[in-house]
Amino acid sequence: MSDSKKILDAWDAYSDEHTDLDGWPYDDHAYGRRASQRDADTAEAFEPLRYGARHLLATAETQLAQLPETNVQSRWVYQLGVLRDALDRLDELHEQWLVTRDALPATAKPGTQDFDDALAEHHAESWSYLDDWATHGKALREINTAARKAPSPLVPTPAPAPATAPDRRAAARK
Repeated sequence: MSDSKKILDAWDAYSDEHTDLDGWPYDDHAYGRRASQRDADTAEAFEPLRYGARHLLATAETQLAQLPETNVQSRWVYQLGVLRDALDRLDELHEQWLVTRDALPATAKPGTQDFDDALAEHHAESWSYLDDWATHGKALREINTAARKAPSPLVPTPAPAPATAPDRRAAARK
């Protein structure tokens, strides 16, 4: 998620520098190539997280349900919903990519125009959902931190320590 955030911050800086005040790129071709690279980089950054993303969401939802209301940020429920919807869509797009990839000619391998164009299209379709993860993924960490700091209902409240009598030996020496 932090890699995706860095990629998106770099994109924002590039975009600000290479577009006019209305947001139109100065050089459509260069801008398009850079956007395609942003899409590929964002997909690559998310890939190690993708297989465990459902588990992370389920853990965060469980933790959120067990947190005292005073420890909950109101935006977390919304953010988890955005992440779940984005992950559902990314899974659908991944399945579509596998079908597309398998339908390519046998000569279409990574590095060939047919393959690279199809993959770039897949990355472009996935980008907004990856952006959702980059933008809202920090909620997973925030919920986990709140859950670790919250008092556990399994740990009994400590009883106050009994008052101790003054040490008689110390009083006798005076």
